[in-house]
Amino acid sequence: MAEAKAEGKLSERLAGKVAVVSGAGSGIGQGCALMFARHGAAVTAVDIDPTALEATRQRAAREGLSLETARADLTNPEHVAALMDGVAAAHGGIDVLLNAAAVADFLWIEEMDYERHWRRTLTGELDTVFLMCKAAWAHMKGRGGASIINFASANAYVALKNSAALAHTAGKGGVLAMTRQLAMEGAPHGIRANSISPGLIVTGATKPVLERPEFVAAVKEKLMLDRLGKPEDIAWAAVYLASDESTFVTGADFRVDGGALAW
Repeated sequence: MAEAKAEGKLSERLAGKVAVVSGAGSGIGQGCALMFARHGAAVTAVDIDPTALEATRQRAAREGLSLETARADLTNPEHVAALMDGVAAAHGGIDVLLNAAAVADFLWIEEMDYERHWRRTLTGELDTVFLMCKAAWAHMKGRGGASIINFASANAYVALKNSAALAHTAGKGGVLAMTRQLAMEGAPHGIRANSISPGLIVTGATKPVLERPEFVAAVKEKLMLDRLGKPEDIAWAAVYLASDESTFVTGADFRVDGGALAW
């Protein structure tokens, strides 16, 4: 899919908000980081890939936006703690944490190795979210409306024919449950926690499955809307959850999936 046209500053909906966005080098994470910046947030874009981060920074610059970038291994507790401490020291705290970074292997159970595939996926989809939330928690307490936004998936609700997604479905189902618990634990501290469950979004990461006609046909059969999703579709929902417009929303999951789960 071609890169979206430059949009630049759109509003002040997130003015004064300090936001950390993981997985911001590409795909949904990049889309959310750019959208947060368009709406006035002070954004730290995080990724393990410095080249991808630079591409995000350059795209922001072409739109006349500024955002900070930080490389970190989100499976390393020391890296994550240093990242969050650094953002909080520079900005006085953290208002929004969006966890888009994930690593997953898509294999049938008979092909799946415990360490190389199952454990790698659960680490990439659950441990990364836990470590980011834990490290940010103290910096989000008492901010008067801090927001954690996690990513589950339509795959957390349904099994899709022709999709070898056993570890991925387990990971994203765990994100749903974790987010509900975070909402309960965060409420006394002014921390809200919600999740977004995207349908199939066209990104670099989904390119391999989009090249499988039988898979795309199964996805489209489930959709009510006659198109696949874009990162911007998810980013608009994330802006709402990051903003003060959603101060009575916590423990919820937003299905942004073209109607796939509504049948």
